[in-house]
Amino acid sequence: MLPISPSKIAHVIINARKFDAEVPGSGQARELRAFIAALNEDEQAALTALMWIGRETFEPEEFDEAFETAKVEATAPTEDYLLGIPMLADYLEDGLNAMGISLEEAEDEIHPTV
Repeated sequence: MLPISPSKIAHVIINARKFDAEVPGSGQARELRAFIAALNEDEQAALTALMWIGRETFEPEEFDEAFETAKVEATAPTEDYLLGIPMLADYLEDGLNAMGISLEEAEDEIHPTV
């Protein structure tokens, strides 16, 4: 079980895609930065670990190691680190998939169908 809800990860992915396509001055970076900053330490570490799994720095079965490494090596604000990663949304989605969670399922938690 991830220490962050799939819906929060989906929120970051959706907004990271908007950030990548951002029109300067639209405020998208500020909104995404604030959302990540508001996550607790475990959620931020899980997000970082998931990104590392998505870019194949760690394997899915090494999530616990990646999670602990993210906590220990956090020297800069997580939002600064993650927003500096090109293809963040893709890495997070790949990480979710590697952990057996589809982005569509995670998005359903944000916008459940009636």
